Amino acid sequence: MKLKGKVAIVTGGGRGIGREIALLLSREGASVLVAGSTPEPLEKVAAEINGTGARAAAVATDVADEASVERMVSEALREFNQIDILVNNAGIIGPTAPVTGVNREEWDRVLAVNLTGAFLCARHALPSMIERRGGRVINITSIAGLIGYPLRSPYAVSKWGMIGLTRTLALEVGQYDITVNAIAPGPVRGPRIDQVISRRAAQTGKSFEEVEREYISPIALGRMLEEADIAAMTLFLASEEGRNITGETFNISGGYRL
Repeated sequence: MKLKGKVAIVTGGGRGIGREIALLLSREGASVLVAGSTPEPLEKVAAEINGTGARAAAVATDVADEASVERMVSEALREFNQIDILVNNAGIIGPTAPVTGVNREEWDRVLAVNLTGAFLCARHALPSMIERRGGRVINITSIAGLIGYPLRSPYAVSKWGMIGLTRTLALEVGQYDITVNAIAPGPVRGPRIDQVISRRAAQTGKSFEEVEREYISPIALGRMLEEADIAAMTLFLASEEGRNITGETFNISGGYRL
């Protein structure tokens, strides 16, 4: 087991990529605190992990609220006594509209969850890692943080910001043997990308199938990713195999816009 004796926090852990990450880390020996905004799916994931004989706990958390993040970290330390891995996966897709059609409330909410949330989680989880002189922070950003992304400006800006946060934190905490990296997924098959495609279709007057083809056509491999692809890269970075990698952003996209 690659993560035996380690403790991980996975935000946005109740469904999708976050759920897949939580399950894989637990299979590799980590105890996992799954956090997110909706209790029921978190509790299901925790029960699934506990049912395998591994250890997990679930905490409803609003990553944009500092007091809520503090409670999340305190619960991890109370339950497991340490924090070795933080996976900042919580995020929202935000509006699909040109900049002129995005209101301030929408803009602020996307940046609060996607970017400020990652900052707050790192701010409160890092002291435990610094004290133990070791750890991993893995930020799940997006291919949208590496390219221009029309009609999705709040989301794209938040993901660009996560990459800047990743590099800055890597420089700050490397002295404590803590690595900080980002994963930038391309389109990942599942309900979330279906929602994005549906919104873009409505905004542009195209069919769902037309927009779906537009998302797939720039991918060299000609197919969307699976959630397991992102979980596998997360495991690599969290494990001993990733000990000398920091400050990097890994484009896991099937060759998007090469």
